[in-house]
Amino acid sequence: MKSGLKYLNYVQEKMSELIETQTDKIEDAAKLVAESCLKDGRFYVFGSGHSHMVAEEIYIRAGGLAFVKAILPPELMLHQMPNKSTYLERLDGYSTAILNLYKADENDTIMIISNSGRNNVPVEMALAAKEKGMKVIALTSVRHSSNCTSRHKSGKNLYEVADITIDSGAEKGDAAFLVEGCETPTGPISDVMGIAIAQALIAETIDVLVTKGMNPPIFKSSNVDGADDYNDQLFDKYYGYWK
Repeated sequence: MKSGLKYLNYVQEKMSELIETQTDKIEDAAKLVAESCLKDGRFYVFGSGHSHMVAEEIYIRAGGLAFVKAILPPELMLHQMPNKSTYLERLDGYSTAILNLYKADENDTIMIISNSGRNNVPVEMALAAKEKGMKVIALTSVRHSSNCTSRHKSGKNLYEVADITIDSGAEKGDAAFLVEGCETPTGPISDVMGIAIAQALIAETIDVLVTKGMNPPIFKSSNVDGADDYNDQLFDKYYGYWK
């Protein structure tokens, strides 16, 4: 293995950079999420294109918190048609309409994932959430976002709207790993880093809740005997309505 090993080393370097620069931001974000839980609020997560995978990663899965609510409109994912989510992500008014389908309020926190943070949908989602009084966490590449212009009418990129920004450390364009002899870069890392950040955020949130004396509502694997009844109780409590 040559390029594969080099890519893994590249990811490892980026992960070390993340640990050195972003742990305080993850801790601050976890405090917001824990506060929402203690207020019987929700932790919403949203991303379009490949970023939706980060949102889906911490939604209804073993080890996940039951008050996480993922916003996953299928038209913003990639399985329906190539480039569909790319074009829709540039529409005005779309995020406001989507968010209004949920009973989100000032007790809730939302994390919006977008590598560039420049398109209308993630920026508008952040602005619409703040209008509802929600706390906003951005998971983005500051390196990319600070070197491109916003496509939103506000002229702002996602990191300029959020209450807390966690930097994935991805390069501009995300795919930035070069294989010798090939001029087009490969090896994007925003999802690798984003998933690690999201899971670290969940772990830190659980730590905060335990410290405050709460028994966090954590899903068990449905492939473990006896977990179904336990999980069903969480579903009944947290998923009985569009909160």
